[in-house]
Amino acid sequence: MADPILVLENVRAGYGEAVVLDGVSLEVPARGGLAVLGRNGVGKSTLMLTIMGHTNLSGGRIVLDGVDITRLPAHRRALAGIGWVAQEREIFPSLSVEENLTVAARPGRWDLASMYRMFPRLQERRGNRGNHLSGGEQQMLAFARALMTNPRLLILDEPLEGLAPIIVEELTAAIGRMTADGEMGFILVEQHADLALAATAAAVVIERGRIVHRDDSARLRSDRALLDRFVGLKVEAAG
Repeated sequence: MADPILVLENVRAGYGEAVVLDGVSLEVPARGGLAVLGRNGVGKSTLMLTIMGHTNLSGGRIVLDGVDITRLPAHRRALAGIGWVAQEREIFPSLSVEENLTVAARPGRWDLASMYRMFPRLQERRGNRGNHLSGGEQQMLAFARALMTNPRLLILDEPLEGLAPIIVEELTAAIGRMTADGEMGFILVEQHADLALAATAAAVVIERGRIVHRDDSARLRSDRALLDRFVGLKVEAAG
């Protein structure tokens, strides 16, 4: 089995004096990804921000691909290979689609041609400015721009929230292609538990800033009672 791409050991973090995460330990597999589940307000986004270096970390250790990044500032973590698709999308509204994709691109597997193959809609709109795209197209662009940095670890913070079903289908297919490529790990924070578990190999559930359950994604997806107990979300019948 390959070593995990990311390891957190007893991480304690929050904002100022307030502690949100307390004693969080987890591993992100190098292939297949990790789903992070939990109700709203339990610390999922804080966990992502902590990995990115945007919170006050007061204890524990963060290791990326064998290298301790605990004390690295956020920009150094990005350079070390962490990509992020934020819930707010955060594209450049005044730049064209193509400019958004190329502005932070790095050499690697994912390039402009591969992004246009993955998202033909972006190629059709490559000359359009970011603020002229629909919400779903902006999310595609945010996803593609993050891949263009060719990260070793990609963080997806609720990428499917509020999107039309056809866009959800396109993005989940893109996550599947990214997983099949097998060259980077990813973390998927998602309110749609079924989709998150179908796309990942492992899962953790957070409550009040602590991990209260960890499991194989397929096994957790089949346990509807456990999902309802820990996540409390409406989930589709397993198929």
